[in-house]
Amino acid sequence: MSKDSVAEHPRATATPADAGDAGYSKDLKHRHVNMIAIGGAIGTGLFLGAGGRLHTAGPALALAYLVCGVFAFFVVRALGELVLYRPSSGSFVSYAREFLGEKGAYVAGWMYFLNWSTTGIADITAIALYTHYWSFFTPIPQWVLALIALAVVLTVNLISVKIFGEMEFWFAIVKVATLVAFMLIGIFLLATQHKVDGATPGLSVISDHGGLLPHGAMPVVLVMQGVIFAYAALELVGVAAGETAEPEKVVPRAVNSIMWRVALFYVGSVVLLALLLPGSVYSGDESPFVTVLSKIGVPAAGDVMNLVVLTAAMSSLNSGLYSTGRILRSMAMAGSAPKFTRVMSRSQVPYGGILLTCAVCVLGVGLNYLVPSKAFEIVLNVASLGIVSTWVIIMICHLIFVRRARAGLVDRPSFRLPGSPVTEIATIAFLMACLGLMWNDPEVGRKTLLLLPLIAVLLVGGWFAVRRRVTEQSAEAPALTR
Repeated sequence: MSKDSVAEHPRATATPADAGDAGYSKDLKHRHVNMIAIGGAIGTGLFLGAGGRLHTAGPALALAYLVCGVFAFFVVRALGELVLYRPSSGSFVSYAREFLGEKGAYVAGWMYFLNWSTTGIADITAIALYTHYWSFFTPIPQWVLALIALAVVLTVNLISVKIFGEMEFWFAIVKVATLVAFMLIGIFLLATQHKVDGATPGLSVISDHGGLLPHGAMPVVLVMQGVIFAYAALELVGVAAGETAEPEKVVPRAVNSIMWRVALFYVGSVVLLALLLPGSVYSGDESPFVTVLSKIGVPAAGDVMNLVVLTAAMSSLNSGLYSTGRILRSMAMAGSAPKFTRVMSRSQVPYGGILLTCAVCVLGVGLNYLVPSKAFEIVLNVASLGIVSTWVIIMICHLIFVRRARAGLVDRPSFRLPGSPVTEIATIAFLMACLGLMWNDPEVGRKTLLLLPLIAVLLVGGWFAVRRRVTEQSAEAPALTR
């Protein structure tokens, strides 16, 4: 490459900083980021959602978790490579700005905000419902419990990133310890042939109840979209990397460990569940782990698992406020988000963006009385639109990054996504197919897809409202090379 081309492309010699990265502390340790990765991989999608999916799809659900887990790993691996190239608290929004321009960053950021704000509404409602499980809390109105939960998690996020990391660390410990304990119990039941619900566990439970596909292959295919939602939040590793002192050491370990965690916790748990009880016994109204433990007479199984699912919902809300605060600040520094979301507290927390997400969640508390169950499911499906768009944008950014690296304009780190560009294209195609599958669900999925034109109109209208400010901001600060 000639000297002129190097001068023309400053990225070849120096990596510019994102304006949104200034002012953060580097207080997240290796154990925090590691557990944030685990916490992102394990949530209510497994603890609660696996029951209804087992009932619908049967034992082949384990294959659905495995397939989706592989593509989720590709996304996180691609993001991990981008993080090592240039750590940023703006994460994929910052990379979208560099490789897709301000419009790409704008779409990425607001779709991610849509994801977490709607997930937040679901989380606080779920927390209130789970709390009502215990009779002591029954007299307290649901909206009061939802507000208390929101206030607690908001306070934790506003104090410091170290407190957030510590809280997420212990949330993850609870989830992992519960899964390990259940898997040990399940393995013991299989090894000793201890009867579960009057039947002997093992392969016969599968073969005697329709095999791997008791309802055919289509339910397994249709359940993929829900499984993708179960893996949401894996991309938190990229956001957290901007607030750790040694991302080059921390990120590769955290990303690489995601694959075996997915295989062990998700696929392993579902295989055990399928070997212990027929899929028809499980229900979407109860955690599958509670179903098994109650069938073998474990005392207080419902109380313990309800506490764990409550923890998972609190963890999700905690992560949502954390990540949107950082993402919105990155956008605000470029002019595509409200100015107040760029402000930082003395403890180096971007509280403006956190409060904006919190405000949407409060709106959700008010809607609790008005939203029927089907519309509430649509809220979760809207969140999955945000997840799919985020993951697709990450893969598109990585494609462009690799193309520039091959042209000698940027340097790829040694930690790389294997199989590029086939890996990115296959992942994008898979995610778009999962989105298309929602059309086969006329009750919820189809209605959600029909919201896409409305979301597109809002995004276009919003862009015209902020583009002048974006232009002014880019004129004031050096822009990332497009």
